[in-house]
Amino acid sequence: MPTLHIDTDRLAAALDAAIGAGLAGVVATVSVDGETVFAEGRGVRTAGEPAPMTPDSVLAIYSMTKAITGAAAMQCVERGLLSLDGPAAAVLPDLGDLQVLEGFADDGTPQLRPARTPVTLRHLLTHTSGFVYGELWNAALGRYIAATGTPSLFSLQKAALRVPLTFEPGTRWEYGTGIDWAGLMVEAVSGTTLGEFCTANLFGPLGMTDTAFTPTASMLERHAGMHVPTPDGMVPFVLPPPDAPEFEMGGGGLHSTVGDYLRFTNAILNGGELGGVRVLQADTVAEMARNSIGAVDVEPLVTANPALTGDADFYPDQPCKWGLTFLINTETTPQGRPAGSLSWAGLANSYYWIDPTNRICGVWATQVLPFFHPSAIDGFRAFESAVYGVR
Repeated sequence: MPTLHIDTDRLAAALDAAIGAGLAGVVATVSVDGETVFAEGRGVRTAGEPAPMTPDSVLAIYSMTKAITGAAAMQCVERGLLSLDGPAAAVLPDLGDLQVLEGFADDGTPQLRPARTPVTLRHLLTHTSGFVYGELWNAALGRYIAATGTPSLFSLQKAALRVPLTFEPGTRWEYGTGIDWAGLMVEAVSGTTLGEFCTANLFGPLGMTDTAFTPTASMLERHAGMHVPTPDGMVPFVLPPPDAPEFEMGGGGLHSTVGDYLRFTNAILNGGELGGVRVLQADTVAEMARNSIGAVDVEPLVTANPALTGDADFYPDQPCKWGLTFLINTETTPQGRPAGSLSWAGLANSYYWIDPTNRICGVWATQVLPFFHPSAIDGFRAFESAVYGVR
């Protein structure tokens, strides 16, 4: 049983400090062995408006969606609908005959060659497929998108996903859109939308009543606003929705609360079961929590779009691995998180972790761009340090 004592007064002080550092609002929750020991918010949902940031505030969680899509895909693997290591093109023909971007000719023409290795679901879930984020972290693919008139990923047009790979599948790790393809694979074999599949197989069974790709009216009433930093403080802005979305973004499209997401993390912590309801088999969760990229290491994210993201390297002094679909730290972190824990984040500076050693789950979130904004990442790290009693 866990023996770590958590000083909740220090957790509250860490949230206060994050507001003092300039964030408009922040919310966080922590559980130990499945029991919530802290759930509080500070500041306001939207700068200039009175509604406070509270644990039931709804947030755009962006890439925290990935672990949920990964869980949905692994449910399909359990049911024999998908194969982890078979060619993904058997399910989605668009994933056959892929090209690899090798550079550009003197006149700017993209130089492509056929991929030699079939992309698999494992590649897609582990960011080893060669699909990357051209509008965020890969300047070469960004150049390709601009040169060819490929739609923005944020348009939610399927054509935005049909871009070349930037390396041979399985040869390296680079963060990208593979999990959006995995979401489309779930849709193809289930005959439903990704949101419908997740509602029936994850959100409903786990009691995640405030999680959806399209927020309900109740969720919209509690939704926090997005912010950007200015010399005069955080200023809210509205991200216009896509005109005619063609898919639900399995890599970054969900809205949720920290409490709902904590329920998901506790299901993973508990080997696929929560409150007597099982959504994944224990051996499946164990596979998801293992290093799935072998000798390859997770690489730092180097921004190609400073308005949306800074450079991001969670643990520059230690090698990190990737599971299905989690970051795995291989050593104890400076914040006290033990080796073998699982974690990741969302573009608007939301973060979570799952610590099987101490049976701790934590979720910390705000709504500000760019990703890895100093006030946000420093606030999250201070909060996690408080959980583990690190000074």
